[in-house]
Amino acid sequence: MIKLIFMLASKDLPNEMPEFERWYLRYHAAEVIAKDGPWIARFIAYRPLPVITEALAYGHYNMRVIEVWYRSMEDRRGSPGMFHFTWQPKWANKPVVWDKLEVPRVSIYVPVPGKTFLAGKYSADEKMALRWYTFTKYPQGVSIEEGDDWFLNVHSKEVLQQPGLIGYFSASAVQVPGSAPGTWARQSELWYENFHGWKKSVIDSPPKYTKPPWAKYDKYPFLEPNVDFTSTFLSERPDIDYLKEARSFP
Repeated sequence: MIKLIFMLASKDLPNEMPEFERWYLRYHAAEVIAKDGPWIARFIAYRPLPVITEALAYGHYNMRVIEVWYRSMEDRRGSPGMFHFTWQPKWANKPVVWDKLEVPRVSIYVPVPGKTFLAGKYSADEKMALRWYTFTKYPQGVSIEEGDDWFLNVHSKEVLQQPGLIGYFSASAVQVPGSAPGTWARQSELWYENFHGWKKSVIDSPPKYTKPPWAKYDKYPFLEPNVDFTSTFLSERPDIDYLKEARSFP
């Protein structure tokens, strides 16, 4: 099983979100289902949660996380002879610019399941789950193999020492043939009970981390926000199931 994930940001969320929601539910999701429907296992979306001010410094994406699950990479093929997709709202193809930095709409393919570092310690009745949902890639000149060696053998072990961490999962990207160098390398989730737990773990009482020798950014997670690291915060459940709610066209 694989999933294709999109993480979206908006500079003008109150005005752009209603138009985006209508377009995606009425047109785009319905057209994706018409094209790939027999091969889609899940098609869901999350609306990112409101965040505390400190979270904005970690490449925060505020609009949508959308997941399309396929049974295999080969199954993402679609039906031949389809029309082009209906165009997005006029602003949707433009990068979002925050503090003079372009924030692209990012995507990644990852296997399901990925690697579990921490899970099963609590039941759903004991803890809530605030999901810190992240995309990472390594700086230019650092191979995925070199970056993952640090991530898996050094960094992930240190992350497990965070005092408020209750769940930790990660998956290495499925590299699409012909994709450009510097594409996203990994998607991870770090779970906390709430923002108090996140702030304690990340800001107030973090463990001691080992900075990789190739790092160009000095602060945890040693990847530059909105360049090599993006993140958002999600609840436990999606708020839209497009397979149930999107209206497919003939």
